[in-house]
Amino acid sequence: MNGVGHLVRLALRRERSIAPWWILLLVALALTLVSYINRFMPTYELKLNYLDVIRGSGFFQALGGGVPEPRLEVFATWRSGGFLYVASAFAAVMSVVRHTRREEESGRSELVRSAVVGRHAQLTAALLVAAGINLIGGLVTAVALIGAGLEPIGSLVYGAAIMTAGWVFAGVAAVAAQLAREAHTATVIGLSVLGISYVMRYAGDATGQAWLKYLSPIGWSHLVKPYQDERWWMLMFSTLVAALLFAVGYHLSGRRDLGAGMLPERLGRERAPELRGPISLAWRLHRGLLVKWTAGVAFFAAVAAGLSPLAQDLLSRPSIVVNNIVKLLGVHGDEALGAYSWYLILILAYAVALYPVLMTLRLRAEEASGRAEAVQATPVSRLRWAGAHVLLTGLGTTLLMAVAGLVYGALYSLLVGDFTTDLPRFLAGALSTVPAAWSVGAVSVFAYALLPRASAAISWAVWILTAGLGKVAGPLYGAWDGSPLEPFSHLPNPFTAASFDIRPLLALLAVTAILLGGGLLALRRRDFG
Repeated sequence: MNGVGHLVRLALRRERSIAPWWILLLVALALTLVSYINRFMPTYELKLNYLDVIRGSGFFQALGGGVPEPRLEVFATWRSGGFLYVASAFAAVMSVVRHTRREEESGRSELVRSAVVGRHAQLTAALLVAAGINLIGGLVTAVALIGAGLEPIGSLVYGAAIMTAGWVFAGVAAVAAQLAREAHTATVIGLSVLGISYVMRYAGDATGQAWLKYLSPIGWSHLVKPYQDERWWMLMFSTLVAALLFAVGYHLSGRRDLGAGMLPERLGRERAPELRGPISLAWRLHRGLLVKWTAGVAFFAAVAAGLSPLAQDLLSRPSIVVNNIVKLLGVHGDEALGAYSWYLILILAYAVALYPVLMTLRLRAEEASGRAEAVQATPVSRLRWAGAHVLLTGLGTTLLMAVAGLVYGALYSLLVGDFTTDLPRFLAGALSTVPAAWSVGAVSVFAYALLPRASAAISWAVWILTAGLGKVAGPLYGAWDGSPLEPFSHLPNPFTAASFDIRPLLALLAVTAILLGGGLLALRRRDFG
């Protein structure tokens, strides 16, 4: 354990520009949901009406985790918990991998260990920093909720549930960092466990199969039930599991060589005759992630479309909550189902807008690793190399939204609609969001070309602001039309009776072309590497 203190300070120095944003996200979302409940369900009668909707829908029960009580603090944490537990776990996975496996992959760990540093010092420092971030995030969230007038004991329990969710997945990441040789693989393992945990918890609440929830690490935080039963023993159980995972991580760390992983490496092929140019190379780099995104988008589109009969039934019932939602959406009663469908398509579109951001960050990774420079030692020019990635990113984004439209439209038509009319309009509606997603990616390309070192932070900030200011997150703070500062707010709803206006799409395409042109020109003129 020699050198733990120095490595902790080093990790904290690197986290100073990352961790505060995660903590701010936790606090902001928790307070936003309190404000949302106060604004749209101020009376006990409205809360009871909303509770009736939740009880009659497996989807809504799965959204927040079970059936809440009609009280402000319970409704607020029921709505925000599903996001905050996952956010805390995500931050822990990224932090642990960043300070362990990524350090080894870059060669910095070997340099550090040439000093008087113990074998387990780096893993210990990473776990202390990740656990500390989760502790501060949970504590600050609890203090903020107490300041907002919520009950102190329940707020502390809620903060502890957020904290222990992060601790468990810090342990998962510690194990993954020992199993995998590359940081990317370790991150995929950790986030895959997180995704499976969320799906199991969701399925358990949606189907009423409580055993699925008890098998999910994310479900354990939901089972704490702050402001209700306040099951402290679930917090103890999560802490015990986290400690066991830490112990497994230490055990594996002592049984492997520096820079190696416990999982055997798969040797690549000796030749790759299909790599004939920059486009085929870009396709080879993009195809794995594109396949995963396609499967994920298809799954969520199918789930969303599968809720159409339930949505149709709820919208046809007289309810104060439903009437308020329809009124706030600004549509007539017969257009409510179309407005609902458009919001589900927009949720998928905001998620897909992250895809071009990730693909642009791959450009930066290829440049920083030196692989791009090796490619450009051949007759491939810098513009051809970057243009191939940009082209495939644009086509991939289009494919993802086309899959979303086809899957949603096909299942919607099968359940409540008609194939000849609904399938084409859902496909067209999904594709109408592509220019907005392209524009988000174009900003990332422009940032990468001008400010390569800051491009990752700028790209993530652009996507987060786009999603946070958009029509999906906007209702949380009363902005049902989103903000004109993000591109999706300018898209017309193609599922209502109003005539479709193509001018916003053309404007977004023009902005995208200008940003891409300027970015590629700047990339050509700046120093590379």
